Amino acid sequence: MALVTGGSRGIGFAAARGLGVRGATVVLVGRGDDTAGAAAAMLVAEGIDAVGIGCDVGCSEEVVALPGRLGPLAAVDILICAAGVMSERTAKTLRTSESEWRRVMAVDLDGVWSTMAAFVPGMVERRHGRVVAVSACLGRMSGPGNAGGLAPYRVAKAGVNALVRNLAHEQGMGMRGVLVDATCPGHCRTDMGGPDAPRSPEQGAETALWLAGRSAAGALTGVLWEDRQVVPW
Repeated sequence: MALVTGGSRGIGFAAARGLGVRGATVVLVGRGDDTAGAAAAMLVAEGIDAVGIGCDVGCSEEVVALPGRLGPLAAVDILICAAGVMSERTAKTLRTSESEWRRVMAVDLDGVWSTMAAFVPGMVERRHGRVVAVSACLGRMSGPGNAGGLAPYRVAKAGVNALVRNLAHEQGMGMRGVLVDATCPGHCRTDMGGPDAPRSPEQGAETALWLAGRSAAGALTGVLWEDRQVVPW
């Protein structure tokens, strides 16, 4: 059983399709029931066992209610957090409005945490789970994150990297059966990345799919991956 936030389009949809092709039942979470349902219907037409459900991950109350709405489908083994929004291009650290800061943080960082808090405890109880947060190279403070600008987005993605590291350590770095990782998908042709980006959504989702399918035995976890390689952040 797998759940993908941001699953109605872009990298999230590509990840959901990839999981479904591999035999998983997939719950696609989108902003609304209509968009999530339409995306799930596309996968069902391809022979994939998929369900769509609307939930604004930027609203903690909606995320808290999501497992109850899903019932048995909430017992997921794979969680991919791919929902995300970009900050305004002019959003520099000292020129970002409070509303813009909180809009981006609510989805890109708080939404990842609240989704993990809703679904990872079940993995811990079952001693099996794969958690993958879609981060971004712009959040890497070892390089691209130091360029300035896009402050809410860069800081939120850096926070996602730290959140993943922290949760992985709390889960014994894989020794308890739960792996927690982040991935940088690269610049992909999505609504956020634009039509001229060099990578397809499928290329952006490939490392997340690889992480979701790994064995926990001896696995390196709690790190940021790009094209199946660990990168500093």
